[in-house]
Amino acid sequence: QVQLVESGGGSVQSGGSLRLSCTASGYTYKIYCMGWFRQGPGKEREGGAAIDSDGSTSYGDSVQGRFTVSQDKASATLYLQMNSLNPDDTGMYYCAADLSYSDAGCWERDDYKHWGQGTQVTVSS
Repeated sequence: QVQLVESGGGSVQSGGSLRLSCTASGYTYKIYCMGWFRQGPGKEREGGAAIDSDGSTSYGDSVQGRFTVSQDKASATLYLQMNSLNPDDTGMYYCAADLSYSDAGCWERDDYKHWGQGTQVTVSS
């Protein structure tokens, strides 16, 4: 129903910035929630940021104030601007989408159905 492709990952020094993109295809007009998740080496996957179809955003405590999630509906693209990066931000970053509403909200829901393949972010000290 929806295909997601992430891009923009790479290697950066501590304090640097990166912008990730996630391009959606398929039934993009039906997307209700989109989110960015990450998984660091030896760590469990964690949520980073989420946005709903109205543009309301939520962030994890570890990225609040440093990361900004945004969307361009015309191009069906989700962005994650990451500033003040530190080595703890290293990991694989995944884009996720779901077409359905959730009482839990886009941040708390744990049932995202559509996932991208991920893009690697490496931050060196």
